Amino acid sequence: MFKSKKGFTLIELLVVIAIIGILASVVLASLNSARKKSRDARRVADIKQIQLALEMFFDVNRQYPTGLYGSGALDGLTNGGYMPVVSVDPLGGNYPYFACGAPPTSYHLGAGLEESTNPALSSDLEAIPTACAGSTLTQSADAAAGLQSSATCTAGTVRDCYDVTP
Repeated sequence: MFKSKKGFTLIELLVVIAIIGILASVVLASLNSARKKSRDARRVADIKQIQLALEMFFDVNRQYPTGLYGSGALDGLTNGGYMPVVSVDPLGGNYPYFACGAPPTSYHLGAGLEESTNPALSSDLEAIPTACAGSTLTQSADAAAGLQSSATCTAGTVRDCYDVTP
């Protein structure tokens, strides 16, 4: 008489574990993409908030601040209540900002995006106004339109640059 043993064989267990491993790696890969999109959405929202605060600053002072993160009367957005805290990049570091002119009557503000397919990239500046000669935010420019070119974006990273001016 044979006794029947109930349970799984080693091969069946290994196959199930392999399938679970493959599914887990697919989920983790798609989560990484979602994280990049989330950080990019935050960057674009931060830039729009900073733009609004810059315009409020300009309405009061008739010039833009010389910097975003300073604490002087004309250097920073936290002094005067324009922003409680000026946002920083989700991966660390300040957003690049260049005040243009003396006194500053224009600016160039940007952020490097991780996803080159972000829809915000189709509506940004993509070049530096000639008044912002020290700015290094963009990757392309059209000299005929009064714009200069630069090969870097956000301190030399190769990410796509989302940049704006007033």
